[in-house]
Amino acid sequence: MLTELEAVEVRSLKKHNPQQLKLKNMNLLKLKTLVPAILLFWVVGWSQSTGNTNLYEGIEFAMPRVQEPVIPKNSVSIIDFGAKSGGQELCTQAFADAIDALSKKGGGRVVIPHGTWLTGPITLKSNIELHAEAGALIVFSTNKDLYPLVDANFEGFNTIRCTSPINGRNLENIAITGEGIFDGSGEAWRAVKKEKLTEAQWRKLVASGGVVSENGKTWYPSQQFREGEKLAEMNVPRSLKTKAEFEQIRDFLRPVMVSLMWCKKVMIDGPVFQNSPAWCLHPFMCEDFTLRNTTVRNPWFSQNGDGIDIESCKNSVIHDCSFDVGDDGICIKSGKDKEGRDRKQPNENLIVKNCVVFHGHGGVTVGSEMSSGVKNLHVSNCTFIGTDVGLRFKSNRGRGGIVENIFISDVEMMNIPTQAISFNLYYSGRSASEDLDAGGGTDLPKLLPVTEETPQFKNILIRNVNCKGAMLGIQLQGLPEMNLENITLENIKMEADQGMVCNDAKNVKISNLTLLTRKMPVASFQNCSEVIVDGLYSNSAVSSLVQVGGASSGKTLLKGLSLSNPEKQVVVGKEVPKNVVQLVK
Repeated sequence: MLTELEAVEVRSLKKHNPQQLKLKNMNLLKLKTLVPAILLFWVVGWSQSTGNTNLYEGIEFAMPRVQEPVIPKNSVSIIDFGAKSGGQELCTQAFADAIDALSKKGGGRVVIPHGTWLTGPITLKSNIELHAEAGALIVFSTNKDLYPLVDANFEGFNTIRCTSPINGRNLENIAITGEGIFDGSGEAWRAVKKEKLTEAQWRKLVASGGVVSENGKTWYPSQQFREGEKLAEMNVPRSLKTKAEFEQIRDFLRPVMVSLMWCKKVMIDGPVFQNSPAWCLHPFMCEDFTLRNTTVRNPWFSQNGDGIDIESCKNSVIHDCSFDVGDDGICIKSGKDKEGRDRKQPNENLIVKNCVVFHGHGGVTVGSEMSSGVKNLHVSNCTFIGTDVGLRFKSNRGRGGIVENIFISDVEMMNIPTQAISFNLYYSGRSASEDLDAGGGTDLPKLLPVTEETPQFKNILIRNVNCKGAMLGIQLQGLPEMNLENITLENIKMEADQGMVCNDAKNVKISNLTLLTRKMPVASFQNCSEVIVDGLYSNSAVSSLVQVGGASSGKTLLKGLSLSNPEKQVVVGKEVPKNVVQLVK
């Protein structure tokens, strides 16, 4: 008998993948039958013109259709270049030779047939499609000598890391397709916290080798890894300057699994990516990027085991994908602090539709590295089950950057350990669950001057959202010097321990909001202004429905509250300026 989580996954797969696969096969048959003489190219992903006609419908901002890669009709198998299945012999050279041979012909498809294929890094070239057939398992070697140090970008900073298992730079027309599985052998690269394993799992891990921290709470792959972590700031050793210095902590420099930098017309369609050393998919400053029909999974305990981190890309779509990971599921970034601001390339024009996130720190996350900005984001028809946070927007002072024009609709959530919707401009660097275990957030500093380092979040619409089970339904936390601005919440229903907390926000419009809570008040507004609440519903006869506080509070209009005892159910702090709160029946 299926669990509820499994049943949801099965329904999602039945809803999306079978039909798209059927359409894709039908179109391929028609092409082979009708135009064999004139077919010169494979247009990778023709299903967009048939099965995905609704992808751009209802988008709230002007956005060109994402261009997909066009791959020449040439095709080779890695077997033709000496690759041997079984997972015992390295196929690194076979992959390189197959890609090189096709590149010399103008490009084409590299076929990875059924079997287990052990390999080192695979470096793509323009006009290449890497196609993993059903039954193909590509396992990346745990021999770290195969992954030389290269210039990279990680956690928003230019730095040096080990070569990514799949990588490409300054390319055009590239694709990774098929129904095969790519395994990044992340267990050889990652540190593991004891608290995230059972006792039996921990004993087995320690017995395998590696090093345990003095307090016995963390396992490291090596002493070199441990020394690297001591030098690092959020996983990046900023104090090191030369490659020789980085070589001394090489084991610490985990690569992202798929690194595509400065590429155009990129598509990932169909495969499974799992067990990545760090982040799984990292398109960086790419244009015309498509991710669809893809599964990404990492152990829930995997440090920095994000699903996809799409960074400073322009014109992108992510749809009909499944994520079950150890960190954020779908994460949107644009660089960190001064380096990010100097980049001057926001993540712009992104559609996320029909995705499921089963585990992770956030279902869809913006930040915290967003210093170049995030502009024009549409998220709809997504489901989050058991993610630490559902919709997660995070930043802090020092980042700078503008996040604007965010449109989210038709999202379902269940069993969210912390906040279902969270805007937090005091991000600590920890996961929301770790913040909770540490005793909540940090003390909030006083008002500071507005500079280029001040992050700004504005023009955000969230509607038609349901959540069954969360610690806190909605958290809106701006800065006193830079409030969250122009926030609209419509048709939202949440079952949570606590309802809504809104601090330092202005021009907040709420309509038809249902918060079924255990704690009071149901909704709290602290130092907010230009607030309109039109329809707020909760459990019957709650003792405290709305609380307004803060000397910086401004005009707050409350109507449609269905109050039985207004004087007790609406509480206004003594410090709130007179007559700013208006109650309308």
